[in-house]
Formats: sequence, C-alpha cells, structure tokens
Amino acid sequence: MIRRRSHPEASLSARRTEAFTDGVFAIAATLLVLGLTDQSLGTIRTNDDLAAGLVGLAHPVFSFVISFLLLCLMWMTHVRQFEYIARIDALGMWINSFRLLLVVLVPFTSSLNTTYDDLLLGRVLLPVNFFLAILLGWIQWVWAARSGAIPDLSRDDARRMGRAGFSAVVLGLVAMALSPMIGSMAFLVFLFDGLLTRILRGGNDLAAPADAARAPDPGGDVEGRG
Repeated sequence: MIRRRSHPEASLSARRTEAFTDGVFAIAATLLVLGLTDQSLGTIRTNDDLAAGLVGLAHPVFSFVISFLLLCLMWMTHVRQFEYIARIDALGMWINSFRLLLVVLVPFTSSLNTTYDDLLLGRVLLPVNFFLAILLGWIQWVWAARSGAIPDLSRDDARRMGRAGFSAVVLGLVAMALSPMIGSMAFLVFLFDGLLTRILRGGNDLAAPADAARAPDPGGDVEGRG
C-alpha cells in the first residue's frame, strides 16, 4: 500500500490512470446502446407498424442520446484535466476510481430512467448519478491543484480552471432538482454549460506554462506523462 507522503515522492506517473479512465468511459458509453436493444417494437407486419414502433422509442432514444453526450462531456473534462495532471498519488487514484464507479453505473441508471420514467425514483436516479460523477471530477481537480500534481500550470490558472469546471456541478445540481418534474428533459440545462463556463472562468486563455520551453528528458517522459 502506498504510504501517503508529500507529493511527488508518494506519487506515480498519471499516464496509466489516464489510459484506464479513457477505457472505462469508452465501455460505459458503448454499453448505453444496450438499453435500446432491450426495448420492444411490438408486432411488426408493415412499414406503418415499424414507424409507429420507432416513434414509441422516442423517450428511450432521447435518454440514450442525453446520457451519451453527458458522458462525452465528462470525458472531455477528464482529457483537459490530464493535459495538466502529471503525477497522481493514492488519494488521487481513489477519487478517480470512485468517479469511474459512478461512470459505469450510468448505463444501469439510464435504463431505469427509460423503463420507470413514470416513477419518481426512476426519474431522479440518473440525474443523481451524473451529478455525483461530475462532482467527483471537480473534486479531483481541487485535489490536483492542492497536491502539486499540475506543475505546468500557474496557481491562478488552476483556480480559473477549477471555477470553470464548477459550472458542470452547478448545472448537474439544477438538473437533479428539476428531474422529479420533467425527467430527462432536465438535462437540457447543460446547453448553458459553455456560457456558464466562460462566466466562471473569467477569461478565455490560460497563461503559458512557466516551463513550457523545458526540453523533454532523453527517455521521452516529461513530468511522468510519457
């Protein structure tokens, strides 16, 4: 077991964590489509029957598209974070692991949302799932900023990115609050993510890293990113 000491002595390269996280997101996004294959089109004898059956899948398809796009949004946040996170310690790995636990639950809660949309619990479980996963993604950045895991980013820029990432937390909370009334339609609040991100970030560009001109080491590994 890794004993927690000061960073980076108790840390490892973040590249394997990054690759593992990419794989989990890809699998979770792929499994979402199984919720559609479980839906019945009824008895199909004519083109009209097939068209009516496909129209009846409007809500499952909407839930699938929304869940897929939100997973993509979370993955893009992960990509942006690990452009700067060079090393990771035991606490960082645990935070990431619990976030991935919530990510792999998304296909399950998405299927519950589709099947039991008429029940309160069926409508709220998916928004709660996404909110907790997004919250842990933001907490991971807070950990990185405080632990010294992002050596190529100034403290001010790290804080700006943290504020920008908090936009998804706010919108996830709003979606969770609205879901008992309007179900999956509550996720449409994420259409405002870009605007809220710019407002919270307070600027468009990050400052250039202080050591951007540093040459890579002979082994091709820069600050453990490989």
